Amino acid sequence: MPPTFDLLVIGDANPDVIVGPLDTALAFGQREQLVDSGALTLGGSAAITACGAARLGLRVAFAGRVGDDGAGHYMRDRLAAHGVDVSGLHLDGGLPTPLTVIVTRGDDRAILTAPGTLAATSGRDIPPHLLTSARHLHAASFFLMPGLAADLPDLFDTARAAGATTSLDTNDDPSGRWDPAALAPVLARTDLLLPNAAEAHRLAGTDGTSVVAAAEVLARQVPLVAVKNGADGALCHDGRTLHTTAGIRVTPQDAVGAGDSFNAGFLAGRLTGRPIAEALDLAAACGALSTRAAGGTTAQPTWDEALTHLTANGDLPS
Repeated sequence: MPPTFDLLVIGDANPDVIVGPLDTALAFGQREQLVDSGALTLGGSAAITACGAARLGLRVAFAGRVGDDGAGHYMRDRLAAHGVDVSGLHLDGGLPTPLTVIVTRGDDRAILTAPGTLAATSGRDIPPHLLTSARHLHAASFFLMPGLAADLPDLFDTARAAGATTSLDTNDDPSGRWDPAALAPVLARTDLLLPNAAEAHRLAGTDGTSVVAAAEVLARQVPLVAVKNGADGALCHDGRTLHTTAGIRVTPQDAVGAGDSFNAGFLAGRLTGRPIAEALDLAAACGALSTRAAGGTTAQPTWDEALTHLTANGDLPS
């Protein structure tokens, strides 16, 4: 029986409140500061990746936990509106939905997150039938959900036993510890690792060296690592070959979720049979195109739109 879904995404889902740009330091003392814009959008690394993959035409399911509150229903409805199956999204009656406030300033941003259900999310929230009915399992925000992180080795084992491949985007570690002992069992079962450059350095222990050096170290731990490198594009390494892409040029409005849209593009490329180098080009294009509007999902491209930009740029065969 063929898999029901191309992709199962597990992890964080929360509304993002994005305000900015702030042109001075954030002021306390009950000072009110005015900014040019504000937006309430779908957020969470896992949720944004799921929406981006569905936008690219993949059959996507999402599993995790949010509160049985207005914010949780907003997340469920927005994911469903993007074409994501939300039958595995558990509504918790006792804990609130996580909430993130993002304050932008120039090309940087401050991120404040109230965890809500994040710590309570675990492998028990992932329906077993979804683990065995998807071609690929992607997990995000490893350090925000310690319960789910502890269960990831078993979840990855179950998915791989059913023939699926696996990927992980750890995202940032708010504690700053980047515990290698906690990560090792998961990395041993991860087919694709998707950090940004700063995360790659922390995971590899290569701060102060080139991002290529970090990718080389990580490629000894996982079969394939793809690193998002901001305006410099992206690169990936399979332990033997280094691939790089400069990406495409756009006029960015908001970079929130760009790395998650990159993840969606890379996964879509590989799951549709594209070679690694072409999947990397596609991923970088998806990340760049997502920055054209506020929020992580508003400007995510379709498959045809991403390919049109790439062929116009000469990065993919027409």
